[in-house]
Parts: sequence; structure tokens; C-alpha cells
Amino acid sequence: MSNPRDIGNLMHLYLDEISPGNGTDAPEFLLKASANLLNQKGGRNWIPVIVKETGEDKYEVIGNSFVYAVAEKAGLERIWCIIADDSSDTVEITKVLAGEEVPKINLSKASRDEIMAALQYLIEQPASALKTVKLAVATNRIDEAPRQYWKNFEPITNLKCGITKGKKLDALKQVFYLTPQTMPDTITDADILKTMSTADLKGMAKKRGIAGLSKMKKDELVVALSKN
Repeated sequence: MSNPRDIGNLMHLYLDEISPGNGTDAPEFLLKASANLLNQKGGRNWIPVIVKETGEDKYEVIGNSFVYAVAEKAGLERIWCIIADDSSDTVEITKVLAGEEVPKINLSKASRDEIMAALQYLIEQPASALKTVKLAVATNRIDEAPRQYWKNFEPITNLKCGITKGKKLDALKQVFYLTPQTMPDTITDADILKTMSTADLKGMAKKRGIAGLSKMKKDELVVALSKN
């Protein structure tokens, strides 16, 4: 547990009291060159490392991991740190604000503009799996879909928006998450029904007492369930 009196304080801590946490994947060149520059310019990290307290005189890096790695490479004995609390929310927002993690938005509730911005970010990434996806088409079809009920991202593959199973679908997990609403027992909207899996459609048909459902294909289930 963090000492409440230390939270928010700027402290000059010994490196051997700090564990690197998840560390950084920065190239060795950047680390070495930055370390050399740090030593040449006085050896003070003007951008503090964000740490949480893990025990008495023990800390773990939760933000600005690159700064910590450079200081270590430079052979500094002590570095300037800001002490944060140890809550998961603090760790998450610290990593996001430090640019070490990509923030995610709730696709169940996201606005059209938020969906477009997230997809554009993914499409523009180097070697993106989504580089061939048409932004406007994918945005419109996802926005108009009944995503508030989605339990996973697979219904997107039925929207004919260029996003298929595999790497393209997996890429969405970098920027989106879902908090699905409970599916109503009775749904007659064909557009919603088409996004559901065959297993879910059969389960719904069984609850409604529709006969012969075991032999029905997905399109037939949609037609049967869309009838009042």
C-alpha cells in the first residue's frame, strides 16, 4: 500500500529501490543515445518517472518507463519520481497519458465520430491489417448496427464492411471494448437478428416455440423470428 503522505510528491529515489515494471520496448539506439545526452546535460531527468509504492522503500515504474530505462542506461544512482497510488485506475490512466498504452473506447455506446476516429487510427498504423478497409463504409455500418447487444466483435464480420475474421477483427481489440446490454427475449427487427449467431437465433426461436427450428438455416431463422 502507498503511504498517503507520499502520494503526489516529487522524490529523488535510488534506482536500486525501483523495479522497471513492464519496461520499454524502445530500440537500443534510442536508449544509448538518450543516456549519453542525459549524462552530457547534467544527469537530471527533468521528466519524472511515475512510480507506485510496493513496500518499504520499494517502488515500481507505472509511467515514463523510457525515462527510467535511459536513467538506468546512463548509470544514474538516483532519479526524480512522482509517487502515485497503487490503484488499477491510476496505473491505467498513467500508462495512457505517458503514451505507453492505447486508450480503448466502449463500442457498445460510442458515437459515430468516436468510431471513425478509432478506425482511422487503426487503418493508419504501419503494416495495419485494416489498411484496405474503407473508413466511411466501416464506420457507417458499425454505427448503424445493434452493437449495444454484441457480446464480442464477431457480428462485425456480417456487416460486409471489409472487416473479416482473423487479424482484421483482432485489430479492433486494440481500441474497442464492449459492455453488452441484455438481449430482449423477443426481437423482430431483421437487421438485429442478422447480426446474431445461428446458435443465439435457435435459442431465441426455442423460447418462442417456433417449430422445425433444428433444420432451419440462419436466413430461415431470421425470417421466422422477424414475424410478429
